[in-house]
Amino acid sequence: MKNRLILFVILASINFTQAQVIGKMFPSMVAETVEDKKVILPDNTKGKYTLVGLAYSKKSEEDLNSWFSPVYNKFVRKTTGLLEGMGYDVNVYFVPMFTGVNAAATGTAKKKALKNIDPILLPHILFYKGELKTYKDSLDFEKRDIPYFFVLDPDGKIVFATSGAYSDDKLDEVEESIED
Repeated sequence: MKNRLILFVILASINFTQAQVIGKMFPSMVAETVEDKKVILPDNTKGKYTLVGLAYSKKSEEDLNSWFSPVYNKFVRKTTGLLEGMGYDVNVYFVPMFTGVNAAATGTAKKKALKNIDPILLPHILFYKGELKTYKDSLDFEKRDIPYFFVLDPDGKIVFATSGAYSDDKLDEVEESIED
C-alpha cells in the first residue's frame, strides 16, 4: 500500500508540473540549424502547430533521440499513394541546449550531427547556446536528465507537455493535442 501511495504522489507531481505550463506562451528562444541558420521559437513557427523537444544534459540526449524516428514518421514524412495529403502540417524541432561551460561544445555537436544524423532529420534539429534559467523557470524543468516536449498552438501557446523517453502513449497524446 505504501509503495502505491509513493507511486501516486510521484505521478501526480509529474502531471501537476506539466499542467502548470499548459496555457503559457512558449518563451522566446534563438536557436540554430547545423548550417548556422537562426530559428526563433515560437516566432518563426506561428501559424501552425509545433512540437518542440528540449534536452539540456548529455544523459537526456538518448531519450531525446528515442523520439526522432517515431515523430518523423508521424508528423514530418510526406505520405504518398492513397494516403497522399493525409499527413500533418506541423513544425517539429529537437533542441539540444548548451548552457554554461557546455556552450563551447555547440560547434562540436553540430559537426557530430552532420556526420551521424540522417540528413532528412537535420532541418528538425536546432542547437541552443545560452542561459538556462529563463527556460527552467518558465517551462518547469524539474529533472536535468530527461528531455521535455511541448506542443505549441499556432500562436505559440503551450497546449500539451510531456517528458522522458519516447512511448506510443506519449506520441498518441501529442497527436491528440494537435488534432483538438
